[in-house]
Amino acid sequence: MKEIIDTMIHLAIVKRSDDIHILPNGNSYNVFLRDGYQLKLEKTIDFDTGGQIIRYLKYLADMDVGERRVPQDGAIVYSIDNQNIELRLSSISNYLMHESLVIRVFHTAVVQAIETSVMNHEAYQVLNTYIRRKSGLMIFSGPVSSGKTTTIYQLLRNAYQQRTSQIITIEEPIEIKEPKFLQTEVNEKADITYDRLLSASLRHHPDIILIGEIRSEQTARMVIRAALTGHLVLATVHAKNTFGVIGRLKELGITNEQLLQTLLLVTAQRLVPVQTDKINVVTDKLALFELLHGEDLSRFILKYEIPTDFKTLNALLKEAHDYGLISETTMEEYQVETITHN
Repeated sequence: MKEIIDTMIHLAIVKRSDDIHILPNGNSYNVFLRDGYQLKLEKTIDFDTGGQIIRYLKYLADMDVGERRVPQDGAIVYSIDNQNIELRLSSISNYLMHESLVIRVFHTAVVQAIETSVMNHEAYQVLNTYIRRKSGLMIFSGPVSSGKTTTIYQLLRNAYQQRTSQIITIEEPIEIKEPKFLQTEVNEKADITYDRLLSASLRHHPDIILIGEIRSEQTARMVIRAALTGHLVLATVHAKNTFGVIGRLKELGITNEQLLQTLLLVTAQRLVPVQTDKINVVTDKLALFELLHGEDLSRFILKYEIPTDFKTLNALLKEAHDYGLISETTMEEYQVETITHN
């Protein structure tokens, strides 16, 4: 049984997959790895073995092995291939009380830098220009597994190399370990919230602060305060694209004037599989960035005015397809629905 688990985790590491899904399918269990927006079937195992694997992993994660009715979550530091891999587990049963398990794999041992290409070289230059600012707010958006955290840490490491700085991160959970930074982790059960950590961080006089996610009005207000008082703040916001980020911040009570005073740049990122004819190889990924900054950002904040030459994510996907970098199927899968502001 442990051999099957080791094989699953090893495959996830080699293929740089973020999730392992162990899902019941009648009299068997299917094991999938997530690749972008799709699941790829890796193995089918018999029902009893699948149940044993789920119970064993729940035991390691200090979850209630006998409880199948209530959804549970837990965490493990799993030793494999001479390294420790952090796993986050989530279990849910179907109406037949057949458990499923999703394992989030945090690739902390080796963090691959996202490679630049003709499609994103200019965007990286813009991002690295803004990371040198002394104060202000940079917002990153994108779905799970879009490469946001990798991009942010690349930028923070570049900033640290250029000028030794105190960098504090507030995350839930910490996905990338970096000993040069002061990394803190949110723990709602222990009342260690984003707001409490951010308040404490401001008293610690950092140069740069990373906020894992702006979720509430309180956090949004504190982020603005931090950016206004001489700190460079990086944060993530859930939104479809850069324009949606502005709308979300306004929903959280941030005024136009506050946005104009603090917001330097907004980026929406996608990590899309590169087209290849090879079989059974790691799928390379292409990072695409929709960037809103400078005068374009100010005009959108005030008037919802979109520049005629603005490169949306959809335009970038089409361009990548025209270059032959991604397939037509990938282009269509990653298209973003847009809403026109009146």
